[in-house]
Amino acid sequence: MQAKDYLHIFTNRRVAVVLLLGFSSGLPLALSGGTLQAWMTTAGVDLKTIGIFTLVGVPYTLKFLWAPFMDRFVPPWLGRRRGWMVAMQVALMLGIAAMGVGSPQHALWALAALAVFVAFTSASQDIAFDAYRADVLRPAERGAGAAVSVMGYRIAMLVSGAGALIMADHFGWHTTYLILAGLMIIGVIATLLGPEPDGHIAPPRTLQEAVTGPFKAFVSLHSLTGAAWILLLIVLYKLGDAFAGTLSTAFLLRGVGFSLSEVGAVNKGLGLFALIAGALFGGALLPKLGLYRALMLFGVLQAISNLSFMALAWAGKSYALLVTAVVFEQVSGGMGTAAFVALLMALCDHRYTATQFALFSAFSAFGRQYLGPPAGVLADELGWVIFFFITTLAALPGLWLLWRMRTRILRLDGG
Repeated sequence: MQAKDYLHIFTNRRVAVVLLLGFSSGLPLALSGGTLQAWMTTAGVDLKTIGIFTLVGVPYTLKFLWAPFMDRFVPPWLGRRRGWMVAMQVALMLGIAAMGVGSPQHALWALAALAVFVAFTSASQDIAFDAYRADVLRPAERGAGAAVSVMGYRIAMLVSGAGALIMADHFGWHTTYLILAGLMIIGVIATLLGPEPDGHIAPPRTLQEAVTGPFKAFVSLHSLTGAAWILLLIVLYKLGDAFAGTLSTAFLLRGVGFSLSEVGAVNKGLGLFALIAGALFGGALLPKLGLYRALMLFGVLQAISNLSFMALAWAGKSYALLVTAVVFEQVSGGMGTAAFVALLMALCDHRYTATQFALFSAFSAFGRQYLGPPAGVLADELGWVIFFFITTLAALPGLWLLWRMRTRILRLDGG
């Protein structure tokens, strides 16, 4: 494939729409999470109440429960995927704007209800978007599509996170939320301009089929044993990366003594650009390497990147090592994410994409959700050097399993 062919993949209509939809997917997350916490903090809400508000994000972890409903039923406009997306985007515009009209001081629990509504509709938009991305992208475009959706998502999180705090400092919280509600129009426009997936894909005939069909189709295609191995691979592939990431900020602040400004500028600022660059580079390499070789190469780089933090822990405070470790970790993590999302898309049966992708995402989130407590214990008991060495070892089972399943992954490459 020539360089112009790579460029064409990144600039065609399907991939361009996925970029804008990635932005639409990432924008609401902070508005019911970190940005809302900042608003409540400046309004003088007590810490116990702010802690309770963290439960607002539960719909994101449970979205697979209503994904079958979105597989089964087709809205009377724009088709099964785009119809649900535009409905959720309009609901998000209204919900975020309503949050902007609210107030933590005078209507805290009404604001809580609106935040739950925003989180639920945002998770529902994610269900439809993930399904649409897997359905509309052709096999050669999956890496590029995964990369640009990561880029759009991260840019949106920056806008609704750090950007929202800056806007609130100048214009106030109410105006900030209204502005961000207006930005959801980007998702609506992208959905309206987006093409329909190739070919006619019949939805499940009943809700029962929408619930049981994804499991039956997955097992019938891969066998029960094969399906179990694939799910284990989904859990393990980014486990080492997630393990190291659970305490990276605490390590940089407490372990080696960098300041908040230094960590913010390098780990959060430079790291964001490195992640996006890695995702785009990985997406560009994926068609040339193929899915299996990309997963293996990027997975090895992810494991090695943990050793760069081990070197920083060993050497102590070093700005050169800080930049090297953060850039290496984020670039390799972005490359791994592009290939991993392409794998999840390749695994989906287009009849049940919403349910299957939501379930695969839930399995892949295992590391982020449950590794925090053991990570803290290991770092405290064994020290940072040994901790990061262990996180490197934690990446090896996923790489071994990927090698063991290479024939099966190679078969997926043709879509």
